[in-house]
Amino acid sequence: MASFSSLLFQTLILFAVISAVTPCPPSDRAALLAFRAALTEPYMGIFNSWSGYNCCQGWYGVTCDPTTYRVTDITLRGDPSEKNLQNLRRSSGFMTGNISPEICNMDNLTTLVVADWKSISGEIPSCITSLSLIRILDLSGSQISGNIPVDIGKLQRLAVLNLGDNAISGEIPASIVDLAGLMHLDLANNKISGELPTDFGKLSMLSRALLSQNNLTGSIPNSISQMNRLADLDLSMNRFTGSIPVEFGQMKVLSILKLDSNSLSGQIPSTLLNNAGMGILNLSRNGFEGTIPDVFCAKSYFMALDLSFNKLAGRIPGSLSATRFIGHLDVSHNHLCGTIPIGAPFDHLDERGIKKIVTRVRTCSTLVNPGLSPGRCRLLYTRYRTRFHAGGTFWDTMETGRRRSQARSCCLPLMPSPSFYLSHIRNSIFKA
Repeated sequence: MASFSSLLFQTLILFAVISAVTPCPPSDRAALLAFRAALTEPYMGIFNSWSGYNCCQGWYGVTCDPTTYRVTDITLRGDPSEKNLQNLRRSSGFMTGNISPEICNMDNLTTLVVADWKSISGEIPSCITSLSLIRILDLSGSQISGNIPVDIGKLQRLAVLNLGDNAISGEIPASIVDLAGLMHLDLANNKISGELPTDFGKLSMLSRALLSQNNLTGSIPNSISQMNRLADLDLSMNRFTGSIPVEFGQMKVLSILKLDSNSLSGQIPSTLLNNAGMGILNLSRNGFEGTIPDVFCAKSYFMALDLSFNKLAGRIPGSLSATRFIGHLDVSHNHLCGTIPIGAPFDHLDERGIKKIVTRVRTCSTLVNPGLSPGRCRLLYTRYRTRFHAGGTFWDTMETGRRRSQARSCCLPLMPSPSFYLSHIRNSIFKA
């Protein structure tokens, strides 16, 4: 038994020694050196370790398979959380150059992360779609331009595609819907144009779709409502038109929906507002009309609800008082009137600023005067300070005069409830 244990120990030692000295294949090493030659990183010196024959040992950001010694993972991040950046007291990384097509020679690659380097330019190598094993592709936070490879759908194992914060243009390839295992898609803050594929909903595994700050046009595909795992959808700051698919309110997992700063119209689906799972809903800066559906319920829990800068009219729904919580509410720049609801959802309001009522406006006291005649006041903006919102101030902005005719359709003046306070007031000089 002792001899067997000794033999086993010697075998393990021999295996460890062999593993330590076994170099990566020359083809992988050559591809890495070509990749390095196309990039310049002047501050951190991360490529100083890329020397010697064994790229599987000690090369910064490189990981190899312990059995085949093939390179499987290249992770180079320039974000502030990186330890090297913290040691150098730098707020972000900086790297210039481009992504060399030689990277495609590493056909065992499962992870390629070259992110947050600010100044990497050039295009995404079209051959990147030949990396059939890749699961994570993150080239975000640089100045990469050109188009997304048209055959991106060939990457059947891809789970994360992050190309956000670049200068990518062109349209979203139709083949993107073939990425059956895609769970995270970030194309935000680029120059992407055209329409979303009508069958975008085929991405059934997707949990996050971040497509904001582009030039996307057309209507929002109804097929998105079929994405049963989608929790976060951000289509803000584009040029989408049409209405919100009614089916969106029936998506049980969807908790964050940002459609602000588009050209959407029509009415707000009532199912969006009484969806118990919806936590952040931003529909501001569109052209929505009609009334705010009075369908809020006890299960509603909004960290943020922003309906500002639309064409909404009528009363603020009384059912807001029935919600569990509303952390941030903005209904400004609409045609709303009536009484601001009170109740448990607003109990978290910070009362410390109650004494900060602006005194430079001599008529501040009239804003809470019950004697105001109907139609004289209109709520434009109410902002809450909560643990979810760092704004730190409440705002009640009211105006009359040039918009008084719009408010006359309301049969009651809009009166702040006792739990509100006014920290800033503008346009509040009332004329007789």
